[in-house]
Amino acid sequence: MLGKLLKYDLKWIYKVVIVFYVLAFVFSIIGRALSYIENSVIFSVITQIMFGIAISMMASSLINCLMRLWARLVKNGYKDESYLTHTLPVEKKTIYMSKVLAAIISIFTTVIVSLVCLLICYYSDTNMQILKSVLELAANTYNTTVLNLVALIAIVLFLQIIFITLIGYVGIILGHKANQNKMAKSIIISFAFYMLTQMVSLILVVLFGIFNPDIMNLVNTMEDVNVEAIKYLMYAAGGIYVVYNIFYYILGKKQFERGVNVE
Repeated sequence: MLGKLLKYDLKWIYKVVIVFYVLAFVFSIIGRALSYIENSVIFSVITQIMFGIAISMMASSLINCLMRLWARLVKNGYKDESYLTHTLPVEKKTIYMSKVLAAIISIFTTVIVSLVCLLICYYSDTNMQILKSVLELAANTYNTTVLNLVALIAIVLFLQIIFITLIGYVGIILGHKANQNKMAKSIIISFAFYMLTQMVSLILVVLFGIFNPDIMNLVNTMEDVNVEAIKYLMYAAGGIYVVYNIFYYILGKKQFERGVNVE
């Protein structure tokens, strides 16, 4: 049953998001094709416009992906489709798990599509050499490898997007327990949880700083920044986001299992 739920969730999400995927690819390819026309100011300007539109489509695909994920939970769990959803012979935790898996899959594909489009737009031997040099310099600075550095940054960013999605889910679930102004309360609760979590993160950094003067320097001053401390914080950020995601997943699942007030 989880597979069927996930299929319909993904189908509903991709129905709109895939349009932005296609537009991102189209404008990337057009811009790339026009970039081969040399010695033309007009075509050079048009090329940059095409690349700009392609990048905006990439950003729109991520934004719409998040909005569709949250809208899916509202529509499927509390509004038009809620009566059918909650009469299915399936546990509420399975319904919620489908929403979380749909978020992980759709966000991952959106990131991959954006990276492919960026390669279409800007791939060249010169650009790749510049990128390689920058990454090698950064990797040497942080005493690591390029692969480890790229993987760490990618994982932290991906975990952060999932974290934002799960906070939205929790806000929707708690907000829809109210009798009035459900969406407004959902937004307020989500924002409150986000700010509270950021405060907890800041407190954790300060606590780390008590035991590590180099980390405290990152809080107190811009001088004498220790790259090892920054690298330590990046690893810590990945671990912290894993904990946050587990916490908000469990919180959302527990609250969803307690019952919903369908409209």
